[in-house]
Amino acid sequence: MQKSTRVTATLAGLTLTFGALMAPGSYAAETAKAPCAKETTQVANAEDALARVTAVFEKQAAKVKKAKKAVVKADNRSEKAKAKRALASAKEKKEHAKKAKKAQVQRLAKAQARLADCQAKQAPAETPAA
Repeated sequence: MQKSTRVTATLAGLTLTFGALMAPGSYAAETAKAPCAKETTQVANAEDALARVTAVFEKQAAKVKKAKKAVVKADNRSEKAKAKRALASAKEKKEHAKKAKKAQVQRLAKAQARLADCQAKQAPAETPAA
């Protein structure tokens, strides 16, 4: 069993290596055709990342609400203490997600600005002077 795992890992490594050697040629041909392709890709990636971070933030906000309800519903001191610790942890994670969301919004804004600059540079070259 150990040999088959090693063989599989070796084959997977070789596949990734040869695949990586073939990829740059096809990728370079695609990006050379489209102006501002890099910036467009960066904006798309930033938007996707913002969507993921926003989902995490909303999930953490829901956990904080749930933890607040648990604190109110706690019957005795030990349950209340446990619920308060869970609430504090949820609030901390929510703040972390909030900071990550804010940073991602800024990254998206900068990527959009870079795309706008690239498109502005491309526009005069495409429009012939009369």
